[in-house]
Amino acid sequence: MTTALVEAHGVVKRYGSTTALADGRLTVLPGESHALVGRNGAGKSTLVTLLTGLQAPDEGTVRFDGEPAPALADRDAWRRKVACVYQKPTVVPELTVAENLFINRQPLSNGFISWRRLRARAAELLGTWDIHVDPDARTGDLKVEDRHMVEIARALSFGARFIVLDEPTAQLDKREIERLFTRMRALQESGVTFLFISHHLQEVYEVCQTVTVLRDARWITTAPVADLPRSALVEAMAGEAVTERAARGGAMEEDAGPVLLDVRGLSSDAYDDVDLTVRRGEVVGLAGISGSGKTELAESLTGLHTPTGGTARLDGVPLPFGDVRAALRAGVGCVPRDRHTQGLVHGMSIGDNATMSVLDRLGRHGFVGGDRRRRFTGELIQRLDIHAEGPDQPVSDLSGGNAQKVVMARALASDPRLLVLINPTAGVDVKSKESLLAHVDSARENGTAVLVVSDELDDLRRCDRVLVLFHGRVVAEHPAGWHDHELIASIEGVDHG
Repeated sequence: MTTALVEAHGVVKRYGSTTALADGRLTVLPGESHALVGRNGAGKSTLVTLLTGLQAPDEGTVRFDGEPAPALADRDAWRRKVACVYQKPTVVPELTVAENLFINRQPLSNGFISWRRLRARAAELLGTWDIHVDPDARTGDLKVEDRHMVEIARALSFGARFIVLDEPTAQLDKREIERLFTRMRALQESGVTFLFISHHLQEVYEVCQTVTVLRDARWITTAPVADLPRSALVEAMAGEAVTERAARGGAMEEDAGPVLLDVRGLSSDAYDDVDLTVRRGEVVGLAGISGSGKTELAESLTGLHTPTGGTARLDGVPLPFGDVRAALRAGVGCVPRDRHTQGLVHGMSIGDNATMSVLDRLGRHGFVGGDRRRRFTGELIQRLDIHAEGPDQPVSDLSGGNAQKVVMARALASDPRLLVLINPTAGVDVKSKESLLAHVDSARENGTAVLVVSDELDDLRRCDRVLVLFHGRVVAEHPAGWHDHELIASIEGVDHG
């Protein structure tokens, strides 16, 4: 029997009252590419933090080569065991490849860095692993796939032979993905073992030999990829539980309102020839894996991007692309994908953040009435059930759920005809999530056209129908009442025939 390179048995991790991982199990054999899959919240990221020594499990064991994992404080020992290459590279873009490979480990001569030895050592390391990257190249100028390889080479230089690849293909096109897989296979032949995390199940079948499925923070199955049909893999990820779903579907056709949003042939670098409509009082979902184009499509409708072709009309009037203010004036409200970088100005108050899109309604000739803004914000705070001291409280003091409610309040403040919600419940607690989604129902009742873009199935359950994008094209439409495994199969590009 071959000794497992990495083993996790019965690992549990809790954060306060939340159990992030209830029963984590993993057995990775030397020299294989082992896939770890599961829906968002399944426990994948938590398991990776335990396998890489960032945190210790509350229960269970992690072993390398049959030996217990190093103590958390012994970072050098962990670096010799395992490394993780994340979706967003951790290299320093302004430094050269050689500098990144040996950062904080540069060879010295008389107390100064020996640049000649540094470049020679980098070239030797890259040559050993057949990684074709110029040691003198500025790392920020490299392609994403090459930056991944630099991170892998850096991990190998510490002695690690177990590399975790966390969504490595998310920012790559088809050719770059194939080149990355070719490099992975070559490294496997040289004795490197990979844990491959991806939402794209087709990639699992292309590059992995074994797959482990997590669902609801628990281990579900581990099986050879060749022995697991795609439908069985989707079923393992989705589970068999039947959840309560809204029974709209057919009713929408009988009482269909007029089309408010009409998109025809919309194209860009991220999506291609998209047609979609959203009627008055209809909620339409957009689903797809990372890189499907769903977010870029929604952002184009809010004025953030300019498509290369096609049209979009709101109530018969062309939408102004590439101009957020003009889109707002045209009747588009938006909850952006990231409240921290796109949704909030953290140095300002709740009132400032909630009303910045409607200042023209709160004063005349460029002056905003303070009392009027406080009254208006007070109404929004009550309407959105924002738990705060008042309109003047800094938004930076709020919890994640209440901060997201402020972003939603601003989107609703302008009484939009089209409401675009991108990951509207990301990073919020369960109670806040239900409160935010309740406003989707309220918008529907008010006759607003709503577009919901999300990776969370619960966000999509309130939709009258869900469109699935795959590689930038709409490939499926699911009416309300869809089953989890059906939607997941479309999202992952699995053809059930």
